[in-house]
This record gives sequence, C-alpha cells and structure tokens, in this order.
Amino acid sequence: MVLAGARGMVLLVGSHRTLGEVGARSLVSLVLSGLATWASWLCYYRALQDGPASVVVPVDKLSVLVTVVFSVVVLHERVSRRYLAGLGLLVTGTLAMLG
Repeated sequence: MVLAGARGMVLLVGSHRTLGEVGARSLVSLVLSGLATWASWLCYYRALQDGPASVVVPVDKLSVLVTVVFSVVVLHERVSRRYLAGLGLLVTGTLAMLG
C-alpha cells in the first residue's frame, strides 16, 4: 500500500522523469524504510490476531510518543509548549482508550 501511494504521488507531481537521479544512499534508505513499514504492519496484524483490538490499537498509537522522544533525544529537535500540550492530549486520550 505504501509503495502504491508513493508511486501515485510521484506520478501526480511529475517526478517520475527524475527517478534516475536518485542516489544509491537514498535508494537504500527508501528500501529499508519500506521493509521497516512492512515489518511494522506484519507485527501489528499479528498482534491483532493474538489480542483484542481495544488493547492492541492504543499500544500502537503510543508509537507517536516514542517517535517524539526519539526526535528530541537523538535528532535534538525543539518542541514548543503547544506541541507538548498536543502530545499530552494525544497520550492521555490513548491511555483512556485502554481503560
């Protein structure tokens, strides 16, 4: 699905003419990203087979929190109070789904 969406976007914006200019490093990154997405979806659907969606889905949604922590700790991104407030609401709502 991700590959189909990406291909559609490339065709939509007309970038298909410059695909030959993509560097090897970028291509490897794209392939690894696709494999990581595939593995993530595989694990998600496996978790849905083993557990109730009311537990699996909120745990999956908390991945946003992991992403934010990663971006702050590893990438040294700055976050505003508004950003933190939104993240707090998202996490609170997600945890409320577990209850």
